[in-house]
Amino acid sequence: MKKSTVVATVAFAFTMLLSSNANAQKFPDLDKSPMDVAAYPNDYKDAAKIAKVTYSRPQLKGRSIDELAPSGKVWRTGANEAAEITFYKDMKLGQNNVKAGTYTIYTIPEKASYTVIINKDLNVWGSYFYKQENDVARLSVPVTEGTESLENFSMVFTKADNGIMLNMGWDKMRIAVPFTE
Repeated sequence: MKKSTVVATVAFAFTMLLSSNANAQKFPDLDKSPMDVAAYPNDYKDAAKIAKVTYSRPQLKGRSIDELAPSGKVWRTGANEAAEITFYKDMKLGQNNVKAGTYTIYTIPEKASYTVIINKDLNVWGSYFYKQENDVARLSVPVTEGTESLENFSMVFTKADNGIMLNMGWDKMRIAVPFTE
């Protein structure tokens, strides 16, 4: 066999090996509760962020909030992994100081209020392993009712007096969490 034929055969076999390996990769389907990020300032052109929250967005799909985030129980504040909040400067939640850094944000839903919890644990799936002893701050905030129903759990930051507000909404439930400087 000629040398050029052997080289061509080896090259072809190597190419087939690589292409079959690439075709064998399995990629997951789109998550049913996609991950999202909200930051303040909201403008993507402004890199001087104060805070950012990363969370998954569960959908009602005919269910009630109480089925997905039961009243009186610690909730991961979203779906899948517990939501994480990053502060790029020291802030306060109520009277509690929260140093710049990344934390898990949990909530305890109630009919008239939600208790918002900032916790030191990170990379936590759900709220199954929540440890109260790792809480940094807690604040109870009132529930208000929105005029429109939100199918997907949503969070957005807005400017507030002396800080920022983390607004959460789902169905007609709305809460506003004040973080001050």
